[in-house]
Amino acid sequence: MKKELKIFTGTANHPLSEEVANYVNVPLGLGKIRRFSDGEISVNIEESVRGDDVFVIQPLCYPVNDHLIELLIYIDALKRASAKRINAVIPYYGYARQDRKMRARDPITAKLVADLLTTAGADRVICMDLHAGQIQGFFNIPVDHLTSMPILARYFKQKNIQNGVIVSPDLGGVTRARGLGERLKMPLAIIDKRRPEPNVAEVMNVIGDVKGKKAILVDDLVDTAGTITMGAEELLRRGAVAVYACCTHPVLSGPAKERISNSPFKEVVVTNTIPLNNSLKLGQITVLSVASLIGDAIKSVYNELSVSKLFD
Repeated sequence: MKKELKIFTGTANHPLSEEVANYVNVPLGLGKIRRFSDGEISVNIEESVRGDDVFVIQPLCYPVNDHLIELLIYIDALKRASAKRINAVIPYYGYARQDRKMRARDPITAKLVADLLTTAGADRVICMDLHAGQIQGFFNIPVDHLTSMPILARYFKQKNIQNGVIVSPDLGGVTRARGLGERLKMPLAIIDKRRPEPNVAEVMNVIGDVKGKKAILVDDLVDTAGTITMGAEELLRRGAVAVYACCTHPVLSGPAKERISNSPFKEVVVTNTIPLNNSLKLGQITVLSVASLIGDAIKSVYNELSVSKLFD
């Protein structure tokens, strides 16, 4: 008998999970998540998964610790229910910025999360636009690393921006920015910044020609929005005539809403890997869906086809 495809969802982004399930044309699995009065989490799988190929969709967004523990318990429940293969679909991989030791005695929490997922019983991980690509190497199980670049590029192609330039907000994002630039056939510029402490950035220089151009800042995530808003102001000072921004993961914590509201951005384009609550749905923000991309990846994994062909 061929194993059956089933999709379950945690509580982190139920609308995205429903959209993916509709795209794949399977109903969401019957799973119930409860929280006891002391904060403990209980997961009950309310249908048979014996011998099935199961996908659990759960981004590790705020509150990240609750959603991480919920995912681990979900995986454990599926393993004990005799699922044939358990695939953790993590559109946003929390703790990804803690991927190396910056100072003595620092933890490498991104590796710890990888170990927890593997120990819980995950057989495969599907994630999107990791902050650091080397996190794939933290796993001893297969990792399919998706990117939202085709979706973002398609959107900006439709806008038909003339005389544009793609801008990386730091040196670490050059590969990502170059990829978008190649798709849109636009040149590349780089903001040279330093980060004296977490969530604090200082622009040092802009490498490349932005004068008279429409700039598109591209990053993997926007957290407090300090980097992109400071970068936008600097680009305008250097002669850019308009500034857009795009990212995969709209973390948008702390002062992000106020900073974006007061920023000079014509538009900030994000995806729905992380759900935006109503208070963050600003007029400047456009949300694109990644459901079809995740759905295609799930179908490819289930049918044992190439995932990389999705980006050709």
